[in-house]
Amino acid sequence: MSVCLVVDDSRVIRKLAIRMLNDLEIETCEARNGAEALKHCMTAMPDIILLDWNMPILDGMGFLKRLRAMKVPVQPKVLFCTTESEFTRISAAIAEGADEYIMKPFDEDVLASKLRLIDAI
Repeated sequence: MSVCLVVDDSRVIRKLAIRMLNDLEIETCEARNGAEALKHCMTAMPDIILLDWNMPILDGMGFLKRLRAMKVPVQPKVLFCTTESEFTRISAAIAEGADEYIMKPFDEDVLASKLRLIDAI
C-alpha cells in the first residue's frame, strides 16, 4: 500500500485530503509545513506527497527544491495542491520537480485522476 504525506498548514485541508486518500486505500501521514515535511522525509520517505504552496516556515517550493536535492533511491511523486493558478507558478513547480498540479478546491474524483495520471495509484 502506498503512503502519502499531506503537507498543508490548514488542518481542515489536511483532514479532508486524508479522508479522500484513505478512501482510495492510500495510507497517510501529515505535516503542517515544509520544515515538518522535510524532517518526516528524512526518517521515512513517503511514496506520494500532496503539497501546498503557501505555508509558514518553509513553503512548498522551498520544500520541493530540498526534497529533489536529497539523494534517495526513489523520489516520491509530488502533487502540488494549491490555489496558485498563474501559468508561471505552475510551470515553475513542474520545472522544480513537481509531477502534477491540482487546484483547490478539489474532490476525490479529481484527486484520484491526478494520482492515476502520475502512476501513483
